[in-house]
This record gives sequence, C-alpha cells and structure tokens, in this order.
Amino acid sequence: MSPAAHAAARALLADPLTNKGTAFTETERDTLGLHGLLPPHVGTLDSQIERRQRALARMPDDFHRYSFLRELQDSNEILFHAMVQRDLPAMLPLVYTPTVGEGCERFSEIWRRPRGLFLSWPNRQRIAEILGDPALDRVKVIVVSDGERILGLGDQGAGGMGIPIGKLALYTACAGIHPSEVLPILLDVGTDNEARRDDPLYVGWRHPRIRGAEYDAFVEDFVTAVADRFPGVLLQWEDFAGHNAYKLLDRYRHRLLSFNDDIQGTAATAVGTLLSAISRTGLALKDQRVVLFGAGAAGCGIADMLVQALQAEGLSEAQARQRIWAVDRDGLILSDMSDLSNGQRSYARDAAETDHWVRTSQGPIDLFDTVANVHPTVLIGASGQHGAFSEAVARTMAQATERPVIFPLSNPVSRAEAHPADLARWSAGRALIGTGSPFGISGVTQVNNIYIFPGVGLGALAAGAGRITDTMFMAAARTLGAMGGDDTLLPPIERLRDVALDIAVVVAAQAVADGVAASDVAIDRDAIAAQMWVPTY
Repeated sequence: MSPAAHAAARALLADPLTNKGTAFTETERDTLGLHGLLPPHVGTLDSQIERRQRALARMPDDFHRYSFLRELQDSNEILFHAMVQRDLPAMLPLVYTPTVGEGCERFSEIWRRPRGLFLSWPNRQRIAEILGDPALDRVKVIVVSDGERILGLGDQGAGGMGIPIGKLALYTACAGIHPSEVLPILLDVGTDNEARRDDPLYVGWRHPRIRGAEYDAFVEDFVTAVADRFPGVLLQWEDFAGHNAYKLLDRYRHRLLSFNDDIQGTAATAVGTLLSAISRTGLALKDQRVVLFGAGAAGCGIADMLVQALQAEGLSEAQARQRIWAVDRDGLILSDMSDLSNGQRSYARDAAETDHWVRTSQGPIDLFDTVANVHPTVLIGASGQHGAFSEAVARTMAQATERPVIFPLSNPVSRAEAHPADLARWSAGRALIGTGSPFGISGVTQVNNIYIFPGVGLGALAAGAGRITDTMFMAAARTLGAMGGDDTLLPPIERLRDVALDIAVVVAAQAVADGVAASDVAIDRDAIAAQMWVPTY
C-alpha cells in the first residue's frame, strides 16, 4: 500500500461516521487496507452492541456510563445510535436527562475529541469561515446554546455543549435525522461561573460573560452566517437564560426556521400531558384552576400555550389568563410589583384580589398561601427549586381536589420540586403526577420534551416550512395529549419514534394550513417515515 492508502485507511477508522470497527468484512478489509489495523475477528452490529452493553453494566455509576457513551459516539456513530435505539428506556436517561446535567458540569473533565462547533467571542470575526467547512454541507438541524441556563444548574459556560450534543442524539434516535445532518453549536461568550473559570481543566473562554449590545451583535452575526450557509436549516435555541430566551425567539423566529425548546417545546409537552391528565379527572380544561410555580422562560411558555388552549375552548384571552396564578421567587406575581418581565406581567394578578385571603405569613404571598386560597386543580413546577412542593402544599391541594394534577417538571432530579413517591403518598394515591426527570416509579409520567421537539423538527423539515408557528406547536400538543398509555399519561418511551412520526405528520399538515410550508409540498406519512434513518451497517 502507498502512504496515501495507509493514511486513508486510518482516516476511515478515525471518522465516527465511517468507522465500523470489527464489523468491516473481509472484502472491505482487503479493499480498504484495514488488515492489521483491526483484530482478525469479523463482528456484527449485534455483537458490538452486546460488548458495549456488558461494559456499561460494569460501570460504577451513570456518569461513567454517560462518559463511555460519549466516547463511543465519537468513535462509531452507527454503533452508538443502534445501542440507543435498541433500548430507549435504558439509554435515554444516560444520553440526556438526568445524567447530562452532571455531564455538563464535568464537561471539561471528560472532553476528548471535537464534536460540533465552539463559536467563541475571540473568534467572532471567523464565524462564517468556521461554518464554511465542507464537512458541514449536509447539515439540516442545529441545536445552539450559550450555556447560561443549563437545566436547573445555571451557568456552565462551555460545558453547556453537552446539551446540544444530547438533544441532537435524540433527534437521531426519535426523528431519524442522520447524524451527518446535525450540528451542535456552543456560543462561548464567557461564563459568570467562577468555579468554571478557575478550573485549570476548563476548556472554554475564561472571561466573564459578554452582555448587552456586544452580545446581541455576536448572536446577530451568528444567525446571519447560519442563514447564508444553511438555507432552510432548522435552528433550535436551547438553555439560554430567560432574559435572552424570549428576546432571541422573538427576534429570529420569522427570519429562519427556529424555535426555543425551553419555551415552546416545554410548553407543548406540558400542555399535551395536561390534556391527557384532565381527560381522567372529569373536569373540562376551561374549569381548571392552574397554579404555576416558576415564571421564567419555561413557566411563561407553558402559561402562554395554556391560554391558547383555553381560548380554543371558548374563553376570551382575559378569561383564560384568569385561570392561571403564577408564583415566582418573590411570591404570587401581583400587578403592583416592579421589575416584572413581559411574560410575568401578562399573568400578574390584581393585588386587591388577595385582600381577603387567609394568610399564614407576612410579606410576599408564598406558594402555600396561594394553594390554600386558590384551591388549584393543577400545580406545575418550572422553578428549579428542590422540594418546593412540600407536604403541606400537596396535602392542602389534595384536600380540595379529588384528582389533583401535579407536575414537578424541573430538571435534573436534584432540582425537582418534589419526589413523585411523596406526592403520591401525600395525596393518598389520587394525584396524577408528571415529572421532568425519570424516577422509575410505576404510574408516574416523565413529561420530557423528547415527546415533542423531534416530531416538530421532522415535520417542519418535511413540509419545507419557512417558520414554525404557535399553531404547529399546539397541533403537536393536542396530538400528544391523545396518545396517553394505560398506566401513564403519555406513551411509553419505547414508542418515541412512532410518536415523533405522528407529530411530524400533524405539524407538517399544520404548516400547510398556516401557509408557511413549501408551495409544492404534499404531506405523505409514508414519505416522512421513509426519511427516518435507521442505524445499520
């Protein structure tokens, strides 16, 4: 073999998109010059999966399993995705929540090989050049974060790259997007997490976060470069802090095909699960009383979609908003409070409404007093405040409601507002419970965005949509709400590919109805299903 042939053989094995490891056949080894670089045994995809499953079983904890799978993804993508799809219930908690939280916190510790793009402030003049890499020609889906609000863990800086990587693994697992067509991006504008900046292993830019006009200009340069380089690409905003999340969504949702999963994906998943839950309570949606604990980007997104759903049941917008009581860090949101965000102001209650409430404490009206006076039928947590749904809160709610709906949605497990086993006990088993993270408890539904965003993305791409509308997300939520299982409010994790396909079909059809789809598109379920990649050699 020539030196060039030897180099090509090694490059083939070094590229995770082309490497098959021991599964290269004898003929392939002859043709490609792989003899000697591989052990003589010729394996199969099944035998490779078995080998890795045995290795996983011997790992001491889930973080080591997460790290092992990340290395596998960076060495053999077909094998990695085949493992994930072979056992979705076991693999998803390792690939994404809850384990990805620790993966982001310890990202610099386990970083081994390049994956995705780090677009840093010092390289802001090179964004278009970096995106110009021919290896990216097939990209259809981008997930981007700036690492400032990672799950409920706060600012992780460059470690936030774990979120785009994990989300795109789910796009492949559930929506069948080919791994060569996805691109994780981290906008590294520094971090205000001093522990990260002071860590000698930290791989990001060691500088306080760039903010204000400079930050806005940086993101504008990024979006412009993406739109020029990847016409028609789907861009998903992920884990931006609330003050930027809404601003970026509003600024760019009409310029390119994009959405914010923390706002819109969370909302659609929560509302879809709520629709499933109330079908078992016997009380119509318009008659529900909803207390929302945590009025950041995710919480306000849930409230906004609830308003849409309530309006569809005949309520006016004002009447719909009156069915929702929002509580944040400073207590029940009231109209006379200062420093409210636009989203919070929409749900502020008239202070006079609480004049005759029975109170247990002075100062801000806390969650317990809100629950005790409102008698909610639904309690949703998006606060990141561990244990906020106390025994007193849960028991008080259950005393006034026969089938209380309680969703402690914050991730990871360490940030959940309550443990579902406690909620079940405090409500005498009557509560319908949904959690953001998996707890492995029978009858408890994981209200995970994975039920929504892969199908929304697949449907938008299949329709050739120019933008993603609120009604497309509402169509996804209603479809999800009609899919409840026998024991849980949502379908089992094993059915996620079917869920993504069902949602893709209705989202694509809604794009046509909304007039944002390509003019010549015809929505065909079989054609969409045929686009979904299956990992095989």
